[in-house]
Amino acid sequence: MKRLLAVTLGILTAIGGFVDIGDLVAASLVGARFGFSLVWVLLVGVVGICVYAEMAGRVAAVAGRPTFDLVRERLGPRTALANLVGSLLVTGLTLAAELAGVALAIELISSVAHLLWVPLVGFAVWLVIWRTRFETMERVFGLAGLALVVFVVAVYRLDPAWGSVLERVTHPEVPGGEGLPTYFYYAIALFASAMTPYEVFFFSSGGIEEKWKRKDLITARINVFLGFPLGGFLALSIMAAAALLLHPAGIAVEHLSQVVLPVGYALGKLGLGLVLIGVFAATFGAALETALSSGYTVAQYFGWTWGKTAAPRTASRFHAVVIVALLAGMTLVLTGVDPVMVTEYSLVFAAVALPLTYLPILVVANDPEYMGEARNGRFANLMGGLYLVVVLMAAVAAIPLMIATKAGL
Repeated sequence: MKRLLAVTLGILTAIGGFVDIGDLVAASLVGARFGFSLVWVLLVGVVGICVYAEMAGRVAAVAGRPTFDLVRERLGPRTALANLVGSLLVTGLTLAAELAGVALAIELISSVAHLLWVPLVGFAVWLVIWRTRFETMERVFGLAGLALVVFVVAVYRLDPAWGSVLERVTHPEVPGGEGLPTYFYYAIALFASAMTPYEVFFFSSGGIEEKWKRKDLITARINVFLGFPLGGFLALSIMAAAALLLHPAGIAVEHLSQVVLPVGYALGKLGLGLVLIGVFAATFGAALETALSSGYTVAQYFGWTWGKTAAPRTASRFHAVVIVALLAGMTLVLTGVDPVMVTEYSLVFAAVALPLTYLPILVVANDPEYMGEARNGRFANLMGGLYLVVVLMAAVAAIPLMIATKAGL
């Protein structure tokens, strides 16, 4: 039973990493605009995050230190500082988008403008981080986020022609009226939503919070190979629902209400109620992850005491960073900036930051001093190297494609 409950760390990371506001928007937007022609990108992203999350979890369990803690030591303070600044900026944008996502979910339930909810949402996130045990936090929001399974039911109720769907998935093509640069711009955004940097920082730091040891490697791998594919499957269902209902109708995704529209259409008020619970839990869980990840990365870089399991007095600087990150995210949302636009930009900049995140993980996972016999084998290095090339290509292409397509317009 204890090992079963431990798997909820992977579920929370999957729900809050794959199915956060970034993937809700990216998967739905891509499905509505390109149908099933970018499913392959999501599948590539699922495998990629599994490859690197497994390394990060193994490092945490064997070395007893989170990945970012070792980045400075192995790559030097300057390289690690570049990693820190890039990751922190992306995580900050993502946190703002998650806070907006929670507020928008409440708006859909209450009909009260989402900006009025932002301060309360920020306070609630801080309160949960401050007062709730790590294990309780991950189980409550991870499991509540599973309400998003209604997207799977909605896809079934929309009764697609499965043969036609399989044909479009296995033979992707750029839809008429869309240019190749725009197609690849959204492909990079979708890929980045699957491999967002904060996911591995939170996952490895969460393993330390749960006191993983070498004997917990099985638990870590179950978290990775169950949790992340689960998140990917839910994201695929969101994309499929949009491709089946919104794409033929020519409906563009510009608001969270359009993301949940296929569920409301297929399942009525009950389905809509469940999906709103799932959206709230997923975005709230992701807000917890991103706020904590901000504190984790800064504290680990400077060698401060950190973590929810540490007494607040001894980890005061860690908690201060979390509060500052929340205040900055709330301030950005309260300017009235479009939450969907913030989400899209956060994904593009996440793509740029991917090499800074994943190269150090690959380096540390091969370090015999820390990993011993648990260091990467040939297959892990083959997959890690292959995906490092992919993230480098995405990082190089992201900004030029954003400029060339005017952010996908």
